[in-house]
Amino acid sequence: MSKTKWTIDPVHSEIQFKVKHLMITTVTGHFKEVSATVESEEPDFSDADVYFEAKTASLSTNDEKRDDHLRSGDFFDAEKYPALKFESTSLKKGDDAGVYNVTGDLTIKDVTKPVTLVAEFGGIQKDPWGNHKAGFSVHGKINRKDWGLNWNAALESGGVLVSDEVRIFCELQFSREV
Repeated sequence: MSKTKWTIDPVHSEIQFKVKHLMITTVTGHFKEVSATVESEEPDFSDADVYFEAKTASLSTNDEKRDDHLRSGDFFDAEKYPALKFESTSLKKGDDAGVYNVTGDLTIKDVTKPVTLVAEFGGIQKDPWGNHKAGFSVHGKINRKDWGLNWNAALESGGVLVSDEVRIFCELQFSREV
């Protein structure tokens, strides 16, 4: 049986990251320019191959000064490394129906490390124009320093300005290619 290819619908998808700031609040950012595909035999996606890419210059935290700093060499170095990428290496069904552990290689700034994310399959629906859509909620966390995103500042009261832990939250809708 041949695999079906699904392509991200960026208008109906959100790719967010959340990081503690001053260790008391959370800053949320997202990527505006992304591409992703899932290739799988339907209907359960248990054999899926997943590929994702985000343009690092497209990140936004709703603060231009902070965004410029995140795009600089202190963090993503968007000019030298224009994209971050994820490519799955395995997909395992979780304990709950429709839940998968997606393991793959995440590359940021030419550093590639394995990560495991949890994907919850929302189902497949046909839209009013006859297009088949599949939905997923994806979450996980990484340590930004594993990818050389090391900049930080010590706080006078102790602690640091930016947490090492980055939480990932995605709401993804894919269109089945015909």
